Amino acid sequence: MKTKIENKNNTSKKSKGKKALKVLGIILAVIVILIAATAVLNFISTNANIKKANSFETVSIQNQLVPEKDENGFWTFTTDKDFKVIQLTDVHIGGGILSSKKDSMALNAVAAMITAEKPDLVVITGDVSYPVPFQAGTFNNLSSAKIFAALMEKLGVYWTLGFGNHDTEAYSYYGRDELSEFYSDEKLEYCLFQPGPDDVDGFGNQVINVKNTDGVITQSLFVLDSHSYVDGDYLGLLWKYDNIHENQVEWYKNTINTLNEQNNKVLKELGKKEESHIKSAAFFHIPLTEQKDAWYEYAENNFEDTENVKFHYGVAGESSKVVYCGIGDDGMFEAMQELDSTKAVFCGHDHYNNFSIEYKGIRLTYGMSVDYLAYPGIYKKGSQRGCTAITFSPDGSFDCEAQSYYQDKYTGLYEKENVTMQEIKNISYDEIIAD
Repeated sequence: MKTKIENKNNTSKKSKGKKALKVLGIILAVIVILIAATAVLNFISTNANIKKANSFETVSIQNQLVPEKDENGFWTFTTDKDFKVIQLTDVHIGGGILSSKKDSMALNAVAAMITAEKPDLVVITGDVSYPVPFQAGTFNNLSSAKIFAALMEKLGVYWTLGFGNHDTEAYSYYGRDELSEFYSDEKLEYCLFQPGPDDVDGFGNQVINVKNTDGVITQSLFVLDSHSYVDGDYLGLLWKYDNIHENQVEWYKNTINTLNEQNNKVLKELGKKEESHIKSAAFFHIPLTEQKDAWYEYAENNFEDTENVKFHYGVAGESSKVVYCGIGDDGMFEAMQELDSTKAVFCGHDHYNNFSIEYKGIRLTYGMSVDYLAYPGIYKKGSQRGCTAITFSPDGSFDCEAQSYYQDKYTGLYEKENVTMQEIKNISYDEIIAD
């Protein structure tokens, strides 16, 4: 027979158990409410920025070029005049409640620059989406894509993109395959994105050609997926970045050879004896290892040109290693040299780098970034923010120039934010190798 003390103890235990379950239930309820509230706020925020994207005016371009698909399925523009491309990079739209204001700033900057430049094509070299939850407030990288696509479609300028490391994080809701499906949807009238061949690594490996009215290709623009992280660095915390893969390099080489064959056929039909030698440019997110090699050689020579290096413009504003390229060797640069086709490479990734440098006959250029979100405090700084204006001439030559967003010619629908135009200085070679 139980004593009164035992009965009281049992009653007390049951009471404590009930209280613990009640507290746990309250905690779970609060978590569910917070998750639901965050989802609602993110939904409202995304739609607010989509509404803002649709508030901009369509860009007025006289005699706007309209691309068509060629026999290979590649988008092709036809013109006997210069072809103008605007490179944007690292737009970093968070797509959540925490990033809403900075996302709005990014939209305004992009709209102002494209409206003023009136390009034939816009190429974004990665990191449209930035679904890092403690900065964006969401894991939903499709929300960012929807916001940006809404803006580009309203502007009415043809555009495409290559993926960056942040577009699809390990923890983000959607993978590259799903984002590719979104960007290649026919509902996006001006987006020329193509997922690329199934037997080639990555998504968004694509070619856009420029032909003259004789049907001769004067410039081929390759957009490649430079992937994201490798060597177990799933969250990118160790800065171990991937390279362009071997089968992508082979695809690039085969495509160049195919395009040369097609050009030769057209030239023969025109009664011309010269052999085709396709001129091309490449766009991707993570810089080649040769971009680092070029800068290190330039810095080691006290920032003077060398036999291999010719400096064009810009600064290297990143600290430590300066150039955060892939950790492996991809063979892409060697393929470019071998085919003697690609003379221009455009990348992003390192937001404070905007230099353009020629290395062994190939010009390697960092685009100016748009980022208001990813780098701490970058929304308050302005020297690195802008776009790159690229002109491809009918003879296959090109030129490019970094354009600061804070020029008077870029007047947006909404007022620009106040920023500090910080001084960016190159760090010495001794400082680079000492780190």
